Amino acid sequence: MFEPSSSPRLFGLAPGVDFPEALVRGLRDRLTGQPPEAMARVELIVNTHRMRRRLREIFDAGPPSFLPRIRLLTDLSDVGLILPEPVSPLRRRLELVQLVSTLLERQPDLAPRSALYDLADSLAGLMDEMQIENVPPDRIEALDVSDQSGHWERALTFLRIVQRYFDLSDETPDAGALQRIAVEQTLARWAENPPRHPVIIAGSTGSRRTTAQLIHAATRLPQGAVVVPGYDFDMPETVWDKLTDSLTGEDHPQFRFAAMLAALDLRPDDVLPWTGQNPPNAGRNSLISLALRPAPVTSQWLTEGPKLPLLDAATAELTLVEAQSSREEALAIALRLRQAAEDGQTAALITPDRMLSRQVTAALDRWNILPDDSAGIPPQLTPPGRFLRHVAALFQQDLTAEALLTLLKHPLTHTGAGRSDHLRHTRDLELYIRRNGIPYPTAEVLTAWGETTENTGWIDWIITVFVQPPEAGEIPLGEWLSLHVKRAESIAAGSLSDDASELWAQNAGRAVKDIVADLQREAAHGGTMGARDYGDVFGAVLARGEVRNPDTPHPHIRIWGTIEARIMGADLLILGGLNEGSWPEMPGADPWLNRKLRHDAGLLLPERRIGLSAHDFQQAVAAPEVWLTRSIKSDDAETVPSRWVNRMMNLMRGLPDRNGPAALDAMKQRGAHWLAMARAVEAPEPAPSAPRPSPVPPVATRPTQLSVTEIKRLIRDPYAIYAKHILKLYPLNPLQRAPDALMRGIVVHEVMEQFLRDVIDDPALLTTDHLLAVTRQIIARDIPFPTMRHLWQSRVARIADWFVASEIIRQSHALPHPARIEIKGRVPLPGLNFALVGKADRIDLDANGNAYIYDYKTGNAPGKSEQKYFDKQLLLEAAMVENQGFEGLSARHTIRAAYIALGTSPAEVDAPLDDTTTAKVWEEFQSLIREYFEPDKGYTARRAMLKEGDVSDYDQLARFGEWDVSQLPVREVLE
Repeated sequence: MFEPSSSPRLFGLAPGVDFPEALVRGLRDRLTGQPPEAMARVELIVNTHRMRRRLREIFDAGPPSFLPRIRLLTDLSDVGLILPEPVSPLRRRLELVQLVSTLLERQPDLAPRSALYDLADSLAGLMDEMQIENVPPDRIEALDVSDQSGHWERALTFLRIVQRYFDLSDETPDAGALQRIAVEQTLARWAENPPRHPVIIAGSTGSRRTTAQLIHAATRLPQGAVVVPGYDFDMPETVWDKLTDSLTGEDHPQFRFAAMLAALDLRPDDVLPWTGQNPPNAGRNSLISLALRPAPVTSQWLTEGPKLPLLDAATAELTLVEAQSSREEALAIALRLRQAAEDGQTAALITPDRMLSRQVTAALDRWNILPDDSAGIPPQLTPPGRFLRHVAALFQQDLTAEALLTLLKHPLTHTGAGRSDHLRHTRDLELYIRRNGIPYPTAEVLTAWGETTENTGWIDWIITVFVQPPEAGEIPLGEWLSLHVKRAESIAAGSLSDDASELWAQNAGRAVKDIVADLQREAAHGGTMGARDYGDVFGAVLARGEVRNPDTPHPHIRIWGTIEARIMGADLLILGGLNEGSWPEMPGADPWLNRKLRHDAGLLLPERRIGLSAHDFQQAVAAPEVWLTRSIKSDDAETVPSRWVNRMMNLMRGLPDRNGPAALDAMKQRGAHWLAMARAVEAPEPAPSAPRPSPVPPVATRPTQLSVTEIKRLIRDPYAIYAKHILKLYPLNPLQRAPDALMRGIVVHEVMEQFLRDVIDDPALLTTDHLLAVTRQIIARDIPFPTMRHLWQSRVARIADWFVASEIIRQSHALPHPARIEIKGRVPLPGLNFALVGKADRIDLDANGNAYIYDYKTGNAPGKSEQKYFDKQLLLEAAMVENQGFEGLSARHTIRAAYIALGTSPAEVDAPLDDTTTAKVWEEFQSLIREYFEPDKGYTARRAMLKEGDVSDYDQLARFGEWDVSQLPVREVLE
């Protein structure tokens, strides 16, 4: 295939050339005139599985021929080498988890325990890199760290612990060590007996040491060669000479090729074109090459920029989309992919931003287009993955209502038999929990509810599998898995069956089951751990898997990672998420070695990933038709354009003589066209705003009784009375009810009620100590939130002395009659089918039978003016007393009605009985009720709210926001 040569054979293909297709074409051209079996003797070594699949597809497309032997750089075990069986990567990480756990126990400030597996994974990655780059631990230990902090000492101590993993005599080496062993054996075999058949390494940039060693050896084989993708033939030799220092040039797209040339003692012109195929747009390649010049030579923009070809022609098939948000960016991309699908055009979105790719997939779903996503779905985001993570969380804390209902509603719960009954029972249980505010469902509470609903069998199942105390101790990983799987299968099977097969039935279930089985096989190496560590480790292991969509994707629409830009093969490439931090991604934090130590040790620098991304970008942007997309804002924060896009735009703006500004405007205009269509797709259809409602229901449907506390609502927001009492709609309480002002008010009322009952039974208990004792007892019983217990006890303690002192005065008026507590009352209105009802917190009677009405308030009590016109609770209770409305109470007159405010500044706030008589209050009240029994009276929304910002439970139903209180209400007569 190749003529004998004393110099290494290094070939390249320009950016934008379809690398696999050109590789096959070059092979066939070089074998023209040779027998068919010559192709079968060719050994191709490629860098990725997808590259191998694409090459196979090209050969399968014809013409008929033998296939070359296609191998992977990372798997040389099938070439007759004697290699040991490698250790499972999961086993090695579980072993490291134990070491990291011990380190975190000794040095808790190093990292949170939730990072346990991530730290072990990063350490395993460092070990693999050290193996591949042939950097033994003693070289790291010998580094000069005199100016480093104590963090280095901890890292070094830990690296010494794992030193034994670098012993090549180990029968079970790591993957990195095995790859180095395979390369070393291959190099030894080639040195001893060089293969005479063609050996071609294709598609690799040689960024890893073992790969670079193999490439160097292959170029000197009798029939060996290397073909590199995206080689910049436009870059002058003076620039290549600048790419020698990894500290300054590692992030350049051609840096790895410069290092390869230096190692092979070649000049840039020694790299020969693999084929005579020209790139799709040579002018665009020149533009990108100049734009991406390394920083020390960007002054060449001034000298070489004017020599570029006309940029309007170079960028004619280049579109720049600058969306206002990532959602708009995703929708514009989806529209273009849809157009490609309709036109039969092959299109691929290339992005490292998984959120963007998911948004694009979701947008395409509206047109029933499923893209072929090479990354698949992380198992922890699949239904069985989420289900198992929810189950793992049950071991970590007491059962909460949120955790219980999250699992009860999961589609994989109770899939055995009786699922329809299960869903009905779940709905009823949720309503019960919300109505009664049960943050922590206990066996006693659930049993009591089950007895009232005759769901005892289902409740027994819930108590058995859900209501279990958290696991407090540490147990072996294998036992954790057994407990976890057993509990998960019990939940999946349900109360009437033992069949949990649905949990593992679908494609995602099978993939998750394989991960669990793999974890079970290696569990002996995971040691012991607590429930929280187990949950973190299990979730991290799931996150590193992949679930491919079993549905048949669209044959022409694909989503690729950045490395797949080398594979090409699409008519349209969309490079998405081109913002700093997304593409290129910022190097992750290294908990073990900083940048300088990595350089001194001979390890890869963090900029390596940026340089590889830069090369992927240079390769992809040179395709025939390309979109460059980015969002101007992300999460309401301004973004920065990707450095490569920024450089390209800046260069074009500075070249008016080459039509640069006009070409850039044209690129943006093409993008603006699709953004306008995306906005049109999302534009809401105009709809008239709802008027301010004032429904007029039939008189027969109007409420026949209201409580004294609801009269304020009838005055301020009649629509709320209509929604609650006529429509029978009630606000749904939060599932995990927070310890809010309402809960505090209920608890404080119970404290005061119990304290007063105790004092009535034994007047000697009228002390601060007893009040605080009652407070502690009731709060401990009713409040499951430890922090709120202490806070509310402290609030009661601050007002306890005042309350006891004022209570002595209050009781002095009530002697010898004890107070009536929580006394119910009802007064019908003559001539109307209506009654006023209520429950007074407390009514005292003096020696003459006159009443003293008190109501406890944990917040601010309403002032006299507000009570007179709006909040008439105490005034109405006083009127009810004089109308003989309270059971067993024959008071003649109300002497006083007051709020006992128990807030930060405790006080007694009297009702304005001096300004108005109870007879007048009752007359005004009757007039108000008669008005609402008029056939044409409407229940107006937000008629007289105290503050504009006040919230009503029924604002959404009234569509408040489409109207405001300045608008007149619109009456609507209902039948």
